[in-house]
Amino acid sequence: MSPEKRADLKGFSTRSVHAGESRDKYANAITTPVVQSSVFVFDNTAEMKEYVAGKKDRLEYGRYGNPTQRAAEEKLAALEEAEDALLFATGMAAVTTALLAFLSGGDHLVVTDDCYRKTRVFCETTLARLGVETTFVPAGNFEGLDSAMRANTKVVLAESPTNPHLYIVDLPRAAEIARRNGARLLVDGTFATPYNQQALKLGADLVIHSGTKYLGGHNDLLAGAVMGAEKVVGPVRDLQGQLGPTIDPHFAYLLLRGLKTLALMVERHNRNGLAIAGFLEGHPKIEHVYYPGLKTHPDHAVAKNQMRGFGGVVSFLLKGGLEETLRFIDSLKLPYLGPSLGGVESLVYHPATLTFNDLSKEQREKLGIMDNLVRFAAGIEDEEDIIADLEQALEPI
Repeated sequence: MSPEKRADLKGFSTRSVHAGESRDKYANAITTPVVQSSVFVFDNTAEMKEYVAGKKDRLEYGRYGNPTQRAAEEKLAALEEAEDALLFATGMAAVTTALLAFLSGGDHLVVTDDCYRKTRVFCETTLARLGVETTFVPAGNFEGLDSAMRANTKVVLAESPTNPHLYIVDLPRAAEIARRNGARLLVDGTFATPYNQQALKLGADLVIHSGTKYLGGHNDLLAGAVMGAEKVVGPVRDLQGQLGPTIDPHFAYLLLRGLKTLALMVERHNRNGLAIAGFLEGHPKIEHVYYPGLKTHPDHAVAKNQMRGFGGVVSFLLKGGLEETLRFIDSLKLPYLGPSLGGVESLVYHPATLTFNDLSKEQREKLGIMDNLVRFAAGIEDEEDIIADLEQALEPI
């Protein structure tokens, strides 16, 4: 669907359902089919020459794209209001390929410090080995961001909301600092989704999502995406063709399915997240709640200004130590114990035990990963049932 036709689809849910998909589908199906093919053949050499000359837009080989993938990319571009979108096999593949596309040996990168652990590890190990230096700056510390910029700074990577403390980056301010210093602003908007926040409109050069989370919505696929102007996505697309982290057509189909109900799902996640955060904030056995929808959150005003809703993830500190925290988690009956988010099922996760277990307690605490920190990713269950489960699990603590 062209940008002109896409513009006719005004509402977010209307675009979720219809954008990117032709009404004329194989066998008159209402859904876009899974195209299971590794190669896309030419009718003759004349067509092949037209394709090579750029006169014919079509597919050639599965590593460079697939019809099912293209439909999902077009739908994502419509939802993010981007010129171009590119899907990957995983969210990490999207992050790492985007960074590699814009960074070379001798370059400098600035990253918000409260970020996905594997993003930090990639910067500290792989990029460092390639001669790229990374400076981590607290989210929201714009004096620190400005002072961290150098002549060789090529990229600022910000997560908003951050993981796991849900800090919100004032994206227009971050974009101004990056632009003034000749750097690109890349935003990981996984926790926000295109429904709650459109980072490109707020000044980002490229927005990145783990499609595994809210975009898929059912805990049954792996995917990543980058979106932005064609000239910005272009280098990432070229590098993907070399590295090969291409999405499977079956997962692209599942992503298409999940995107069609994205607005409905995220609205429910938003509602549940706010209800859970409000309940926990008023509970005597909770020390602190991290949720941008609460007025007590330090970035509440920024979140309210640049987001439609605040998501379904709530992080919090229990009053107690490691033993009490683990006992609380084990007492929960409704959520599954696992490290993801954004699906229909609620998930609870203990960062210190699972993701940051290779660090010492002192190293973890320096990153804000306390023994009593819990991340609760609300699903779409009834909020009364979730809160009742939290209440019974907290009672014996």
